[in-house]
Amino acid sequence: MLIAFSVAPSGTGRADGSVHDAVAAAVRVVRESGLPHRTTSMFTEVEGEWDEVFDVVRRATEAVLPYGSRVSLVLKADIRPGRTGEIDGKIQRLEQALADQVPADPELTDPHADDDW
Repeated sequence: MLIAFSVAPSGTGRADGSVHDAVAAAVRVVRESGLPHRTTSMFTEVEGEWDEVFDVVRRATEAVLPYGSRVSLVLKADIRPGRTGEIDGKIQRLEQALADQVPADPELTDPHADDDW
């Protein structure tokens, strides 16, 4: 299973509204879990079995609790029994599909396609 999640505190009292310290605490939990993961500017993805992934999300959420008066957690799950390696596999299949597609407009691939030489 893949989980994409975002966890952030509110009520931090910071004038700039930054939550990077809290997010760093959550990401540290994910990295120390040993599970395959990827962090982007908006979400962290974690791959593993149901119980181990949700344990990481729970612990990451708990790591954020001290940074504010409340915590917001957003989750999205891709549950595909029997599949592993999907954190990279899905991206590889997407990139291959893009490479296999022929653009509808040849001008998009060669701006000089109509040049007479």
